[in-house]
Amino acid sequence: MEEEALEFARQAHGEQQRKYTKELYIEHPKRVAMMVTTVPHSTAMICAAYLHDVVEDTHVSVKDIERRFGREVAGLVQELTDQYVKENYEHLNRKKRKEREVARQSKMSAEAKTIKLADVIDNTRDIIKNDRNFARRYIPEMEALTEALQGGDFKLLMRACFEVQRAKYLLKGKEDVLL
Repeated sequence: MEEEALEFARQAHGEQQRKYTKELYIEHPKRVAMMVTTVPHSTAMICAAYLHDVVEDTHVSVKDIERRFGREVAGLVQELTDQYVKENYEHLNRKKRKEREVARQSKMSAEAKTIKLADVIDNTRDIIKNDRNFARRYIPEMEALTEALQGGDFKLLMRACFEVQRAKYLLKGKEDVLL
C-alpha cells in the first residue's frame, strides 16, 4: 500500500516542482515519508506522509483518498491539510490564518503530528537555504507550530526544534551554527 500511495502522489503532483530547487515536488513527500520511517510508525502514516500535500496542491479530494486508501489514511491526510487556506479565508491576513491553523493542529492525532513534524523539518531546511526574506516570516510560524506539535514523536519534535532554532541563528547572520 505504501508503494501505491507513493505512485498515487507522484501522479497527482505530476510535473509540479519545488519553488526554489525546481526538483519534482514528489521528492518532498518522499523525504517526509523517509523521516517518518525512522520513528515508530504505521503503514497508514507512511501513506499519509506521501499524500500529505495532495489535497492542498492538486485536484485530489479527501474522498478520493478514502476510496483508494481507506478511512485511516484519509483521516490523517485530512488532519494534515491546511484548513485556513487563503482562498477560503481572504478576510484574514496570513498571521491570523496561521494562528488558527496552529491552534487546529495542536489538536491533531499523535500520528498526524509526527508526520507534520517531518514536514516542518524538510520545509524549514529548504526555506532557510533558499529564501531568507520569506524565512523571516516563516520561521516564527514554525516555532509556534513545533510547540503545538508536542505529542508527536519526540525524536522528530527535537529535530524540528533544532532546525527552527538553527534557522533563527542563520537569520541573525550566525553562519557558524552546527549544520
